[in-house]
Amino acid sequence: MNRTLLAVGIAAFGLTAATAAGAQEKVTLQLKWVTQAQFAGYYVAKDKGFYKEAGLDVTVKPGGPDIAPPQVLAGGGADVIVEWMPAALAAREKGVPLVNIAQPFKRSGMMLTCRKDSGIKSSADFKGKTLGVWFFGNEYPFMAWMSRLGIKTDGSAGGVKVIKQGFNVDPILQKQAECISTMTYNEYWQVIDAGIKADDLVTFKYADQGVATMEDGLYASEEKLKDPKFVERMGKFVKASMKGWDWARANPTEAAKIVLDNDTTGAQTEKHQVRMMGEINKLTDGSTGKLAEADYAQTVKTLLTAGGEAPVITKEPKGAWTAAVTDAAGIK
Repeated sequence: MNRTLLAVGIAAFGLTAATAAGAQEKVTLQLKWVTQAQFAGYYVAKDKGFYKEAGLDVTVKPGGPDIAPPQVLAGGGADVIVEWMPAALAAREKGVPLVNIAQPFKRSGMMLTCRKDSGIKSSADFKGKTLGVWFFGNEYPFMAWMSRLGIKTDGSAGGVKVIKQGFNVDPILQKQAECISTMTYNEYWQVIDAGIKADDLVTFKYADQGVATMEDGLYASEEKLKDPKFVERMGKFVKASMKGWDWARANPTEAAKIVLDNDTTGAQTEKHQVRMMGEINKLTDGSTGKLAEADYAQTVKTLLTAGGEAPVITKEPKGAWTAAVTDAAGIK
């Protein structure tokens, strides 16, 4: 081959490769918590090349006890975040303009888990008891529930004593609290693994108490969503992410292993992640990624009717969710 033609061919190939690489649009996702199967869909989408196929270069940032996703978004540290709707709506009312662009989780996994030997059989038995509650925005569904029951949370007579629960299950193991906050896919199993039998526990799923609120939605900045190109990019991201969630439901064990491969801390175990993946799949099953207006309305109603000492939101939110992104993704 003519050396000049060969050189031109190599240069052209290099240009094409560079152009292809340059065509990858960057997206930064901030997770609500540490790397675990709760976020498997995103890790799967990255590992299996679903994001790359969509022309995206996605960075997944793990969360933790000292990371508040709304603040990360407000500070420009992420394009999109995973957050629970009560916390997102509370942040919006306080001036951080979060907008729900997709809802991969269809149902709530939050529970209050109690020791049976505490004498608690129903919510009527909470009075006078000590309950462990997560804060940093995770307390909102609990406060709404207690308000609905007419139970004060300030430790006064006839009410409950609330302790700020760390992100562990120690209070119930050490009998510092009769009940603690747990998720169906995580802390509940930590209690079981610690040696307490399921028969020795009483659980109250928020969904069964009529105060379930939407969890693990995807949120972006209202300002950025004014840009049609950003909406299009988020559409690609959501569509590829949902492909990741579909794959995780079809291949739970393999999905859990992908999560483990991305856990740089080495803190997670295969047993726990495989089990968590199975529980998480129950929460995402049936979701196309599009937020159902009825689910949004139920969450808002729960929070608005809660009232109480520290209401989560004080007025009907405006512009707190949009179908623009899922529409751009062609999701029905």
